[in-house]
Order: sequence, then C-alpha cells, then structure tokens
Amino acid sequence: MDESRKNGLMARAWAAVRLEHADLWLKFFLALLGLGLAFAAALFSTVSRESGNVWATLILASAALMLATLVGLTTIPHLARRVVVSRLRDAVDYEVTRAGIMYVFATLLIGIAALNTGNNLLYIVLAAMLAAILVSGIISALVLRDLQLDVRLPEHVFAGRPVLGRILLRNPRKWLPSLSIHVVPSKRRKSVKRWLWEPSTFGFPPKRPPEQQWVRLPDRRVRRIVHDGSAPGIFEGSAYFPYVAPQAELSADLELRFQRRGRYSENSFGLATRFPFAFLTKTRRVPIERTTLVYPAIKPTDEFLDVLPMMTGEIEDERKLRLVFDNPAPGVLAADAYERAIQLAASLGWHFANEDADLSFAVQGYQGGTDIYRFLTYLALLEPQKQPSLIDTLPVTGDYNIVLTSRPRGSVPTALWNCSYMIFLGETVSAQRGQRTGVPEKLARARS
Repeated sequence: MDESRKNGLMARAWAAVRLEHADLWLKFFLALLGLGLAFAAALFSTVSRESGNVWATLILASAALMLATLVGLTTIPHLARRVVVSRLRDAVDYEVTRAGIMYVFATLLIGIAALNTGNNLLYIVLAAMLAAILVSGIISALVLRDLQLDVRLPEHVFAGRPVLGRILLRNPRKWLPSLSIHVVPSKRRKSVKRWLWEPSTFGFPPKRPPEQQWVRLPDRRVRRIVHDGSAPGIFEGSAYFPYVAPQAELSADLELRFQRRGRYSENSFGLATRFPFAFLTKTRRVPIERTTLVYPAIKPTDEFLDVLPMMTGEIEDERKLRLVFDNPAPGVLAADAYERAIQLAASLGWHFANEDADLSFAVQGYQGGTDIYRFLTYLALLEPQKQPSLIDTLPVTGDYNIVLTSRPRGSVPTALWNCSYMIFLGETVSAQRGQRTGVPEKLARARS
C-alpha cells in the first residue's frame, strides 16, 4: 500500500470518530443500550411468566415495551436523518394527531395484555391495530403522490386592502383520486428576540414638536426586535380540497391581507392530509417560491385630508407636478411617524396619478421615472438612510413641487420655497394647520 493511499484511509478513519460526530456516536450507543435493556427485560418477563410471578411479568414486559418505544421515538429518527436518504425523508413532514396518540396508547395497552396473558385473540387485535397504522401511512402517501400545485398572486397589492390569491391543484393520475387535501404554507422558523441599541434624539419638553423643544441632544435608545430569519409569509390560512378526481384540476380563491408594506415570500408550500384514519398529519413539501411586493397603504388619513384641499387650489391650472420625498436619516423620525410619511407620499402620488396630472417623482436614489407603480415599489422597500438631503441639491424646474421633508422650517432655499408646497414631517396635523392659518403669506406659494 503506497503512502498516499494509507494517508487517505487514516484521514477517513479519523473523520469517522472526530469530535463533530460525537452526538451521532452517543445516540448510536444509547440506542444499543436501550434496545439491549429492552431485550433483557423481555427475556426476564418470559421467565417470570413461566415461574408464575404475575407482577414481575407485568413490570418487565411493560419496561421492555416502554424502552423500545423510547428508542424508536427519540434515537432512530435522528439517526435516519443522517443517512444518505435524508433528503427524501425530509420532503415529508409528520405530525401525530390527538387521535393518533390515543390510538398508539391503546395499542400499547393491548400489546402488554397480549404478552401477559398469551391470549391469541389479543394478538390478533394487536396485529390488526398495527396493520391499520401501516395502511394509514401507505394510503396517505398514495393520496399525496404526484399532485401538482400552483399558486398565483395578484400583480399589485396595497397594504391594508384584501386581495385574492388563487391556488390550483391538479391530479395527473389516470385512476387514483386524492381525498381531503389541505394546501398550507411552509413552516416558519422560530422567532428570536433580542435587544437593539439604535441612535435617537433626546428632546425637552418631550411632547412638543422638534422645532419647539428647548433642548435637543444626541441619544441612544434600546428597542426589542424580533428576527425570524426570513421575510414574512404570504398567507397563514389553508385551502381545502375534499376530492380531486383523476386528471382533474381544481382551484380555490384565498383572501390575503397584508398589514404593512414590504416584501413577503414563501419558499415552499405544503400538501397535507389526515386521510384515512387521522392518526397522522402527513405534509409533502412542494418547493414553489412565491414573492409579492406590498405597496404602502393608500387611504385618506388625517394628514392627507388636511393638505389636499390646500394643494388643489395651488395646482388647478398647473398640470405639471413633482412629488419630492426627502428621505430622513435613521433616528430623525419615530418609526410610526416615518410610516405615516411613506403612506402620505404614496397616497398623494396615487391621487394625482389618477387625476391625470403630469407627475414626476424625486427621492434619494430613485431612478424609476414617472411610472406610479415604480414609485410605489420604491416606497415599499424604502428605509431611513444616512445621506444628504434633497432640499439643497434639488434643481428648480418648471414643475410645481410637493415636498415632504423632515428639515426644520426656515432651512428651505427661497427658490424652492416659492414654487413648492412644503409638508414638514414629524409635525402634528393640528400644528401644521395652525401655523399655516396663522401665517397667511406662506400659503401663497405662487410661481416665481
């Protein structure tokens, strides 16, 4: 044997016993120990029964069954997932139902009684009950086999508005139908909660608008956030198909509602059934990836109803309009205030787009042109970013501007001020209304 081959064999031998597989070896030896104890208990129970010791026979037989069941439920599945066929086994999920737990418990009782009494009728009943479990597994696998799934989502989705998604289920088999099929979303990973330090601003008095506070200092705050490791799922419910005939295709409409803007995705869906005896919920995962983008909510909020009449008078004769969203840096606006600002910008854009206005948009990093859906797509994923304000660099053109900014009053260039309607983010509706009515000259922003 040459040196290289010897080194290869030694490396494989060392890999077989290296520390990273210690859990595998530990479970393997525990399984051997448990099965050995179960076999010994079964042998001694037989000896006790022949000697006439009923209590010893009952205890030892019960111990043998319990040890074998414990090894089967805890060790064997873990070892099976480490073999070559793990991918095939992971394609199907199993969940024992309450009826299944009761049935297994009854099977164990009958098995103990059969071992203790030696009654042939009990053995026959036990065999029939075990056969029912086997038949249930085979039939449920046949019911789920070869089914084809398709999920269709609407093109445009707004937060807070219900939409319909369509689920298509097809049975390509020639003779065998499918019964009692549920289409379910993929299982979520457990969420992880942690505390996050983020930049903030300390202001005093605390309940006043930023420009009316006496003291404003850089600060940091702690916030509890939840990470689930993935984007939010598309739907939480299920669609039920009681009967799918051979070579038939059925559809079901499922109402979807997304409360927040952003990206939602599912990387797989499940076909689940409890047929025929409801012992197990068997779920076959179908690797279909679906992603939908949810636009910000479009609805008449207090801010929208407050500013729209004032802007309508300004642009009745001017059909060329530019909507400017000056994206603030992190920590400038509270999370709920930022979401209201995004929603206001989306609502204004949607309103004027439906009014056939000659509309354009300006946001840091936005290059989507004048299409309203591209603008809503950009707003759907927008987050506060530390970057220069648009106010100082925005070119003054022939457009009339609607500017949403967190900049303080008095910091807007005069040339932009004269051809714009300014909405100062972070201020309450009543404060903005009061300051506008109290300063009439700021309402007349005529074109220079």
